[in-house]
Amino acid sequence: MAILEVEHINKTFGRTEVLKDISFSLERGQVLSLIGSSGSGKTTLLRCLNFLETPDKGVIRVNDELLFDAANPVTKQESEIRKKRLHFGLVFQSFNLFPQYTALGNVMLAKELLAKSQPDYKAHKKEIHAEIEAEAKRLLDQMGLSERMNNYPHQLSGGQCQRVAIARALALSPDILCFDEPTSALDPELTGEVLKVIKGLADQNTTMIIVTHEMAFARDISSHVIFMSDGVIEEEGTAKEVFLEPKSEKTKEFLSRFRGIEGEV
Repeated sequence: MAILEVEHINKTFGRTEVLKDISFSLERGQVLSLIGSSGSGKTTLLRCLNFLETPDKGVIRVNDELLFDAANPVTKQESEIRKKRLHFGLVFQSFNLFPQYTALGNVMLAKELLAKSQPDYKAHKKEIHAEIEAEAKRLLDQMGLSERMNNYPHQLSGGQCQRVAIARALALSPDILCFDEPTSALDPELTGEVLKVIKGLADQNTTMIIVTHEMAFARDISSHVIFMSDGVIEEEGTAKEVFLEPKSEKTKEFLSRFRGIEGEV
């Protein structure tokens, strides 16, 4: 059964139709890469899935639960949307860490805020805090940052900040982990360490959606690839189908800009 079903999503900004009738599904444990030129709609689609933008039309389901239906006002209420965002973890290209918190504090923050809203929080405050801290430390250790837990963002490299951001997104145990150009703000020598972490998550069958311009990485890591152009899904298929055997002329033209990708797997 599909973990994510997206049906007929449309999004317009002013007079510009940015997403046009977008439909696809994703199975649990799959890695979906969204590729395409700047302005093709990739990031807007990701933001719609995370409810940072509201689609004008369409339906979003996770685990067969209706999260959003543009025709149903109840699914658009802010209180509902806040809960539904928890199905997705989003890692931004510019990290978006809180500078006043340590790496550990950044990873713990969202889960602590959620815990405080629970009725039994005051009675079990110490145990809940200890549990959240232990899980945050485990995630930072998984990211190779056990020695950097008490450092503030300004004391970390870009690659380390991005790994903290990944740990923070994982802390809420999302169904789907989303990345928006996770290496675009990094120096080339730091890109590899972040891609290695994402590859490790893929090896653990983490369900992921990745907007990326790293074509070789997308080819190697993806179960499924969607090529977007002018707000539509121009082509989709397995990594082999899209990168080795593209059918669309637009896909072929796009991939030809990345020497050594098309025709090589």
